[in-house]
Amino acid sequence: MIDVTSQINSVSRTVGDRVLEAGEARTVTISRVYDTTPEDLWEACTSPDRIRRWFLPVSGDLRLGGRFQLEGNAGGTISSCDPPKGFAATWEFGGQTSWIEVRLVPESSGTRFELQHIAHVDDHWEQFGPGAVGIGWEMGLMGLTLHLSSGEQADPAEAMAWASSEEGRRFMTLSSEAWAEADIAGGADEETARAAADRTTAAYTAAPPEDS
Repeated sequence: MIDVTSQINSVSRTVGDRVLEAGEARTVTISRVYDTTPEDLWEACTSPDRIRRWFLPVSGDLRLGGRFQLEGNAGGTISSCDPPKGFAATWEFGGQTSWIEVRLVPESSGTRFELQHIAHVDDHWEQFGPGAVGIGWEMGLMGLTLHLSSGEQADPAEAMAWASSEEGRRFMTLSSEAWAEADIAGGADEETARAAADRTTAAYTAAPPEDS
């Protein structure tokens, strides 16, 4: 049993702006403190064997300048690497390129994992807002939480079943609402932000089609 409310409340979320050479971009930042060392958290986020236990199987050359591919998801190139402080990479998916920056910061209660996803403002952002990527990363952090507490490998079938369960849909709904609040705090129009969050919630929580 996953304590959905506790998971949602343990995460910090911010939405902001960033200027890139190619133009205006929006940033989605998610963070959480884990009761572990920077070195252990670094290994959990960079070792292929450990990444697959809480996120997705990954292949490629996981070093500076190397390319990686997450099974059934994004790939990219590692653009910076500073163990155990953090790394950055391109995030290439569906013909679009965005960027991620991961920072691991020691704190008195453990180590803060902070991930910033940077994307250009486009039709997808206008329609769905920050929750479109925020919910996915939030589910990833939940997987990391379970991995660090148990060391066990996630079962993809169980994870898929949970995501479509009432508990999973509640988690995604609360996450979407929280990202709307972060968007508003970041300066977005309230009505626009909540409408985008409603569309994101509907997309994530839609019941799967029944087998014919």
